[in-house]
Amino acid sequence: MIFGRVKSLDAILATAEKKSLHRSLGAFQLTMLGIGAVIGTGIFVLTAEAAQKAGPGMMISFIIAGVVCAVAALCYAEMASMVPVSGSAYTYSYAVMGELIAWMVGWALILEYAVAAGAVSVGWSGYMIGYIEHAFSIDVPAAWTLGPLDGGIINLPAMVIAGLVTWLLVIGTKESATVNAALVAIKIVALTVFVILAVPVMNMKEFEPFSPLGFGGISAAAASIFFAYVGFDAVSTAAEETKNPQRNMPIGLIGSLGICTIFYLLVSAGVIGSVGAQPVMTASGGAIEPGTAELTARCAEIGNQAVVCSKEALAWTLREIGWPQIGNLVGLAAIIALPSVILMMMFGQTRIFFVMSRDGLLPTAFSKIHPKYNTPHFITILTGIAVALFAAFFPVGQLANISNSGTLFAFAAVSIAVMVIRRTDPGRHRPFRTPMLYLTAPLSIIGCIYLFASLDHKSIILFLIWAAIGLLVYFGYSRSRSHVGLGHVDEVHEEDPDAPPQPVPPVS
Repeated sequence: MIFGRVKSLDAILATAEKKSLHRSLGAFQLTMLGIGAVIGTGIFVLTAEAAQKAGPGMMISFIIAGVVCAVAALCYAEMASMVPVSGSAYTYSYAVMGELIAWMVGWALILEYAVAAGAVSVGWSGYMIGYIEHAFSIDVPAAWTLGPLDGGIINLPAMVIAGLVTWLLVIGTKESATVNAALVAIKIVALTVFVILAVPVMNMKEFEPFSPLGFGGISAAAASIFFAYVGFDAVSTAAEETKNPQRNMPIGLIGSLGICTIFYLLVSAGVIGSVGAQPVMTASGGAIEPGTAELTARCAEIGNQAVVCSKEALAWTLREIGWPQIGNLVGLAAIIALPSVILMMMFGQTRIFFVMSRDGLLPTAFSKIHPKYNTPHFITILTGIAVALFAAFFPVGQLANISNSGTLFAFAAVSIAVMVIRRTDPGRHRPFRTPMLYLTAPLSIIGCIYLFASLDHKSIILFLIWAAIGLLVYFGYSRSRSHVGLGHVDEVHEEDPDAPPQPVPPVS
């Protein structure tokens, strides 16, 4: 049965206690982790891509993407507070809709986290090279800072930053979170300075025409910059390492999303109103797809005098409005702070792999814990290698769109799961209840479908191919090794809730 092999919430919680990670994160750290994961490439880098698709209408795109994430966050918050273990959407789906759906969700989350971490690494590289060239008047060869699809050979800076973040994650969760909190502070200061300098010089004429490519352009931009919000759910993957998760998880999820949304609207308004954000068109007035050689050539013809041509949109904007040194400092802040986004994406990826391995769906090596650092070091290193390769050879926009396809699938699954479990297990304690669930969850599902359909065709096709590969792996390897399928499920006995978990024999 497609919905068979459900792993009960009691079994999930028992397994987590039997082979658990250390609880060291509080509400403040979770909120900082959420902000660190959310604010990053989306606003620092993809602003230019959104402008090329929607013009000033990208303001609406940010709102659309934010609303979809908000309703999804409310569903996540109920599930995360009720099931405070690693695994995020994968774990929730396992408990409600069965192993096959859970596997597909976990498989999709690989696209969300690993590919997204590669995208952020590429975004970091763009700011690093831009800063070096403007601050020190050094011309860095494009061959070693761009992937082959962008006209280079390999993006070495992106590979380097992915490697450094991998090393940090191997050292330990608490240390990673402490460093991340400092990076988040730098990022918030940089965005605040940008808003203070850019918003006062806004010219409302720059908002006209507001939607040069119509609502289709706004939808396409929303589908792309949805990437700017997706990090919030990485907070839920840290549930098993959170102190008092029933209270702290909802605070971390919803608090980080609210703070980030306010920043996004202020920053995007500052960009549009100060330097304009009209898309660059062909000589005949046609639209050009962002991240293509055609756009690069067209930008060269106009001397790159448009925000859509920049790989460091915020720093470029400040230079254009008369603050070149502050622009360089904002660029430096992005260089320092963007690694926090890579960190959280990779953090989420390794924890998904960890819990899937703990369920027997992936090799046991994936859930090995380092004897000194108490982190899943093997899968962290393996993930780091994959992220470095993504970053080395692919452009940021394409990576972001592919990541979004997996994210939207996982978000829709969680929204379905929270409705199902309200009916199948209504008596379970819910420290946080999604308000107006049967309105909120359907809105989340519809929003995810709408944004998925608004992605470019390449990303949709790649997602379908990835899903097909996932099914082959599941039926070829994972299904026969599943702990649930073999009957190796941990349970807590009702007569002694404090008793250690015991294996349940297979059903004959």
